[in-house]
Amino acid sequence: PAGWYAVTDPSTDTIRSIADEYWEAKLEASPLFASFLGDHRYDDRADDLSASHEQELRTTWAGFRDRAAAVDGEMDETDRVTRDLLIHELDDGIRAIDLRLAELTSDQMQGVHADLLITASQLQAPEPEHATMALERARQFGRMLDQAAERWREGLAAGRTPARINVERSINQVDGYLSSPFESDPFANLAGPDEWDGLEAWRGQLTDVVRDDLRPAFARYRDALRDELLPVARPDERPGLHWLDGGADLYSALIELQTGLPLTPEELHTIGMAEVTEKLPSEYVEVGGRAFGTTELSQIFSRLLDDPALRYRDGDEILAHATARLEAARAAIGDWFGILPQAPCELKPVPDYLAADSPAAYYSPPAPDGSRPGEYHVNLHEPTKRGRAETASIAFHEAIPGHHLQLAIAAEQTDLPAFRRLSWGHTAFVEGWALYTERLADEMGLYETDVDRLGMLASDSWRACRLVVDTGLHALGWTRQQAIDFMAAHAPVSRDEIVVEVDRYIGMPGQALAYKVGQREILRLRNEARAALDAGFDIKAFHDTVLGAATISLRVLRDRVGAWSGVR
Repeated sequence: PAGWYAVTDPSTDTIRSIADEYWEAKLEASPLFASFLGDHRYDDRADDLSASHEQELRTTWAGFRDRAAAVDGEMDETDRVTRDLLIHELDDGIRAIDLRLAELTSDQMQGVHADLLITASQLQAPEPEHATMALERARQFGRMLDQAAERWREGLAAGRTPARINVERSINQVDGYLSSPFESDPFANLAGPDEWDGLEAWRGQLTDVVRDDLRPAFARYRDALRDELLPVARPDERPGLHWLDGGADLYSALIELQTGLPLTPEELHTIGMAEVTEKLPSEYVEVGGRAFGTTELSQIFSRLLDDPALRYRDGDEILAHATARLEAARAAIGDWFGILPQAPCELKPVPDYLAADSPAAYYSPPAPDGSRPGEYHVNLHEPTKRGRAETASIAFHEAIPGHHLQLAIAAEQTDLPAFRRLSWGHTAFVEGWALYTERLADEMGLYETDVDRLGMLASDSWRACRLVVDTGLHALGWTRQQAIDFMAAHAPVSRDEIVVEVDRYIGMPGQALAYKVGQREILRLRNEARAALDAGFDIKAFHDTVLGAATISLRVLRDRVGAWSGVR
């Protein structure tokens, strides 16, 4: 039962023992996460999303937090960082519960339907016992969906309405799943044990559960979205948290949760405006002059957006381009990194039922037990509308040297506690690193053409615009159209992609800020270290210092780089 982990003799506590107990509690609290990591002990369970269970978890997290804070005495650098990170993660977990974020999670990115649909194709049942357990889990998925809907109702009762566009996109996703062919249903096609004589019978049982229990549960979930949330949802003129009672305080809390720093909306808005109106335009002029023979920003943007020669013919072309950039990066990383991951990275298309409402690409980390590689998912929806310029920078961000290098290396630091290796809660570090590598890729010689470099600048504009648009929506009361128009004016990204992105920012307040905040911090620390070390600066050693402690907060990163460079 939740809470038992905190019942122990404090005199025997070490920070490592607390961290290990916390990790076990976290896996039990989220059986799907455990299975995703290749731990099959809880394959017969789905997550409990109820408010009562959340309060039990709060008690458990608070117990761990108190124990970690009480650990004293001599600690080496690893244990000191573990203690700081553990307290930070537990504080964030408690704060998220207190903010009742589950009441607002009906959007197309964080909704339980999206989580299940993405995760379903990545789970497997390698042994007969796991396959039997998976039948029970499939029956419980319906309860999980029903609990999510109940949390929305609790939010509505407190006046916490969602944004209409997010509800509409979620309905579209669920309808897409329900109308998809049963033969390709990701839940019914769970990978079962190889060469098992009971495979056919088990598959029949699983198919029955999905048809009779799970799909009807998805239909109930869709009905709750359509009949309960949609009629009271905030219109496009009032999509942000600004329009909710208590929305300003909630947004300030989310900024700190997502960046790990006490930044204000005003600060972030100002930083973003400076980048998109001053810094980046001068870079476009330089690279655009070489690529297109013009230094007019409007003409450079127009070529990137409207030139038919810079569009793909089909999805195969997108896959070929992304594959080539991934292979080039894989070949170059040994010159820039001392620590390299063992896990491979595979490129896969985004599933059709998710593609219309998903970003251009996303990454899923490898399973720690080696049963699943890192997966770089590329969106092939309406390929003729997708520009060639953006593919390379996205590949470097999502795969190598971005998320795959970072998260696979983290998972393989087996001398560190599991929560440091396998949690990805420090968004500004995780996403800041990936954005940093888009610029790093240019230093590595990975961009083949100036068009690819313009794609890198477009990607940077896009993330700088997020500082302006996210704060505009949630702190300044911008309309959805204002946000779309601002991005269209300052980033050469297709309007269709901008619309999908803005709707993501509406549904995930604060998350999009982390990219630019993290990138700027990593670049600042690198420049500071280079100035301090001068000729002694080693880019490999810098990167190994950044990645070698697994997933950390920006505050811990400052201390690590400072100690390495002698700055502090």
